[in-house]
Amino acid sequence: MESWVPPTSGAGAGGRAADDTAFAFLSKGWREVRDSASADLRLMRARADSLRTLADRELEHLLTSAAAAPPPPLAAGAPIAELEFVRNRIQPKISELRRQYASREPGLRRRVLERWVPPRGATSARVDLSGITAIRNAIVFEAAGEAEEEKEWEVVRMIRGGIKELERRSQSSEILGGFRGTGDLVEKFKSSLKPFNVESDNYKDVPPLYVTEILANLVRQSGPFLDQLGVRRDLCDKLVETLHSKQNHSPSADMSLHGNDNSVDELDLRIASVLRSTGYHADDGFWNEPAKYEVSDNKRHIAVVTTASLPWMTGTAVNPLFRAAYLAKSAKQDVTLVVPWLCKSDQELVYPNSMTFSSPEEQETYIRNWLEERLGFESNLKISFYPGKFSKERRSILPAGDTSQFISSSVADIAILEEPEHLNWYHHGKRWTDKFNHVVGIVHTNYLEYIKREKNGALQAFLVKHINNWVTRAYCDKVLRLSAATQDLPKSIVCNVHGVNPKFLKIGDKLTSDVESGQQSFSKGAYFLGKMVWAKGYRELVDLLAKHKSDLEGFKLDVYGSGEDSHEVHSTARKLDLNLNFFKGRDHADDSLHRYKVFINPSISDVLCTATAEALAMGKFVVCAEHPSNEFFMSFPNCLTYKTSDEFVARVKEAMAREPQPLTPEERYNLSWEAATERFMEYSDLDKILNNNSTTLSGESRRRRTSQSSLSNVVDSGLAFAHRCLTSSEVLRLATGAIPGTRDYDEQHRVDMGLLPPQVQHPVYGW
Repeated sequence: MESWVPPTSGAGAGGRAADDTAFAFLSKGWREVRDSASADLRLMRARADSLRTLADRELEHLLTSAAAAPPPPLAAGAPIAELEFVRNRIQPKISELRRQYASREPGLRRRVLERWVPPRGATSARVDLSGITAIRNAIVFEAAGEAEEEKEWEVVRMIRGGIKELERRSQSSEILGGFRGTGDLVEKFKSSLKPFNVESDNYKDVPPLYVTEILANLVRQSGPFLDQLGVRRDLCDKLVETLHSKQNHSPSADMSLHGNDNSVDELDLRIASVLRSTGYHADDGFWNEPAKYEVSDNKRHIAVVTTASLPWMTGTAVNPLFRAAYLAKSAKQDVTLVVPWLCKSDQELVYPNSMTFSSPEEQETYIRNWLEERLGFESNLKISFYPGKFSKERRSILPAGDTSQFISSSVADIAILEEPEHLNWYHHGKRWTDKFNHVVGIVHTNYLEYIKREKNGALQAFLVKHINNWVTRAYCDKVLRLSAATQDLPKSIVCNVHGVNPKFLKIGDKLTSDVESGQQSFSKGAYFLGKMVWAKGYRELVDLLAKHKSDLEGFKLDVYGSGEDSHEVHSTARKLDLNLNFFKGRDHADDSLHRYKVFINPSISDVLCTATAEALAMGKFVVCAEHPSNEFFMSFPNCLTYKTSDEFVARVKEAMAREPQPLTPEERYNLSWEAATERFMEYSDLDKILNNNSTTLSGESRRRRTSQSSLSNVVDSGLAFAHRCLTSSEVLRLATGAIPGTRDYDEQHRVDMGLLPPQVQHPVYGW
C-alpha cells in the first residue's frame, strides 16, 4: 500500500498525485459517513416500527388463539415425553409471555421519538448528522428499558427453539408415529410467530438508497420547476434514467411489491422496497384505498374542503355541509367533507354554549345527527378532519400544516375549496391543481370589506387583495363568487350556488297553510339575527335607528346574537336610547322565531346572507340594502330593498303594515339546495366532467399540462412555486400575521387525531 506524502514545492506531478490521493481519502470518508447514516436510519426505523406496530397488532391475538386451541386427540402409542414437553415447557411460557406482553410499557418508537427533538432549521430534504447522532443517543439512552424487553423476547426465542426441536422430532415416525395432529399444530404455531421477525426474508438484503438514486428522485419531483427554467421534460426523464441506471439492482425483489405490473415506475418500486426493508410505513391520508384512483373509473370522488365546522353556526360551516350532502345523493361520485379539528382550548373560544369534543369521532357524530334532523334523506357523506387553529385577531380558523396532506392521493380527483383564498393564505404543501384533476373555489366572504374597518385598513386591504388574486390563480381551475360584492378574482364567475336548509322551507309551507286555513300566521313584529360583531351589520343598524328614532317612534326590534362585540353593541344601544331588545344567539329554525313577520338586515359586508335566504324561505318580509350581496334576493316580492336611510324607514313601515305573499313553486325551488346544486354543477363544469370522462384530465395529462408552452400555465406554476417558498419560512409567515407554530400541527393535534410527529410524517426517504 502506498503511503500519502505531503507535496513539496515545485513537484508538479507529485502534487497532482497527492491531490488525487487526498480527494480519494475525502471521498472514502464521505462514503463511510453516508453508510453509517443509512445504517442508523435503518436501525432506528426497524426497531421503532416493528416493536410497536407488528407486536401490538398481532401478538396478543395470535397467542390467545394458540393458547385457547384445544389439544388434538391422542393417537395410540403417542410418546409421553413429547406431550410432557408441550404441557410443561410450551404452555407455561405462553402464559408468561401473555402476562408480560399485557403489562409491558409503551413501545420503543414512542419513547425514542419523544426524546429526539430535531435541531432547529433542519429539513427533511437532507440527512442531518447531528439529528442522526441524537437519534442514536436516544436509542442508547433506552438501553436499560430494552434490557427488560430483552427478557420478554427471550421467551419467544426459547419457544421458537422448542418448536424447531419438536418439528425435528415430529419428522421421525419412530418418535411420533401416528400423532398427525401434532404436525398441523406445529405448522400453525410456527406461522403465528412470523410477525416477530423484524427482518423480512424478501427485504433483509435490500441495499439502502444510493446518492444517485436520491438525486434521480429529486430531479423527477422537481420537473415542474425545471420546466419553468426551460429544461425539457424528455431531458429530465433521460437524466433520471441515467442516474438510476448507475446502480445495478435486480428488479425481481422490487416487483414483488406490485406483482408483475411492468407499467409501474422502477424507481418508485426501488424506493418502496428500501422503505419496506427498514420497516417504515407512511400513511398518505385519512382515506385509505387499496389502489390508486383512476379517472377512467365510473365512480368519481369529490373532496369538499372548508374553513369551519359545526357547532359553529357560520356560513362556511353550514353551507359546505349541505353542498356535500346533496352532491353525495348522486351515485356517480363519492363525497368527503374535510373540516378543521380544533383543540379544546380553541373549541371553548369558538363553539357556542361551552360545547367541546374530546375526539374527531365525537364531533363527527354531532355533525351527522344535526344534518340528519334537517335532511329528508339519508346521506352517505364521509367526514374527515385536518388540524386547525383559531385566530382571535381574524376571528376565523386557519389551517395548521399542509391541508392537502390529509387527502389521500388515491382519491384526489375533484376538490371544492370553500373560501380558497382563506385556505391558501399560508398553504405550503402540494399545489392543489397538481394533486387534483379539477379544482373549484367558492368565495364566501368579503374580506376586503372587513379589513377596511380595521386600523390601517386601506393598506391591509390593498395587500390582501393582491394575495387573494395570487393564491386563487395559482391553486384553482375555476372560481365561483356567490355575488358581485366580492373582489373580482382570476378565473371567476358570479353565481349563487347556496341553497336553504329544507327545514326552513317546511316552516314556510306550514305558515302558508295556516294563512290558507284562515289562521294568523305572524303574531310578532320585526327582528334581526346574526353574530354580534360590528361588521355583521350592527353598525349600520345602530346608525339607521339612531338617525330615524323619531320617524320610527313605537317601532321595536328584537335582536338575537352573541359574539365578541356584544358588550359594546349593548352599551352603545343604551347610550343612544334605542328601542332594541337583546337576546342570546340561537338557531334561525328555533320555534321562538317562526312567528316574526319582518326580518331586517342592513348589512353590506356579507357576500350572500344565509339568514336572509332563510327568512324568505319561511315566508317573511326581508328589509335589506340595495347592494350586490342582495341581488339574488331582489326578484322575490317579499324582499324590500332601500338605497337611502329615508327609504329604509319607508320599507319598514310598509312591511309592518301588510302581509307577505306566499312563495310560488318556482320561487320555492330557486331557494332549495336542489336548485343550488344544479347551478353549481353547471357553472363549475362538473356536469361535463362527471358525465363525460373523455373531457377530464388523467393523472398523466395533469402532469404534462405543466410542460405546455402556454404562458398562463407557466405564470400560474411560477406563482404557486413562489408562494410555497415564502410560506415555508416561519419568519415570513409570522411577519404576515400567521399564528405562531402553524407551519406544522402541534403535539395536541397529534394526540387528538392520532397523527405521526411531523419529523416522522415527512421522512428523509420519499420527501
